[in-house]
Formats: sequence, C-alpha cells, structure tokens
Amino acid sequence: MKKRLILINEETFEELFSFKLSLLNIFVVGTLGAIFLITTTTLLIAFTPLREYIPGYSSSQLKKEAMILALKTDSLTQALEKNDAYLKAIQKVLTGKLEHATFNKDSILVQTQTTIPPESLKASEEELSLRKEVAEEEKKITTEVVSRKKKKQ
Repeated sequence: MKKRLILINEETFEELFSFKLSLLNIFVVGTLGAIFLITTTTLLIAFTPLREYIPGYSSSQLKKEAMILALKTDSLTQALEKNDAYLKAIQKVLTGKLEHATFNKDSILVQTQTTIPPESLKASEEELSLRKEVAEEEKKITTEVVSRKKKKQ
C-alpha cells in the first residue's frame, strides 16, 4: 500500500513537491522527528537558564549564596560560643568564684573548641577490608613491574 504526498499551488495547479509514502517511511520520519524534538528540548533545558524554572532545581547563584551564608553562620556561632565562655569566666572572677591567678583567656578559648571522640576515628570493618584489598593489589602491581624489568634486562 503505497501513497503519494503531493504539494500543489492552488492558483496554478502546478506540482511543487511530491513524495512517495509507505508505512515504513512514515514510521521512520515520525520516530526521527520525535527523537530530534526530545533531544533538542533536553539540550535546551540542560544548557540554558531555563533549567532554573524546573521545580526543585535551584540556581547556581542561590547555591553560592547559601554556602556563603552557611559559612558565615558557622563562624558566627563559634564566635558567640567564645564570647559566652569569656563572659562566664569574667563573671566568675567578678563574683569571686574564680581565683585571679588561674584566669587565662587562652584556657577559655580551649574550652570552646570541640574535640572529636576517638571512637569515631576508628576504622570500620569495611574500611579495613578495603585497605587489605588495596595493599594486595599494590603488591601484585609491584611484582609485575619488577618481573617486567627483569625480563627487559
């Protein structure tokens, strides 16, 4: 079942374009057109500022500002903790609960620093097994390199 697509000028009835159609031709042209349309739309959204209009996708400028604000907040909370510790130490001195000789600004700052518990620094079983695998691979590689050097000599 073959069909023909003909474009004709209505005023002069002159044939402008003719094309033989089959079911396979229509399917191939439709599929290629759909693939082209999907690819073009995807590239247009992925590499232009249009992606910022997609819900859940934030702009790069917003991400930068959020990171800067997070860093500022972190440094401000650390400064606030240091100031609170300093004020508490001064309050102890003024009320007479602390001897003047033991008052040291550096010792107050050390109290505000957070320390990581040693338990959280220990390697897990998965990490230990990964270390063993890497060590074994390194041994294999070094033996292969040494054996290749001996063969070349």
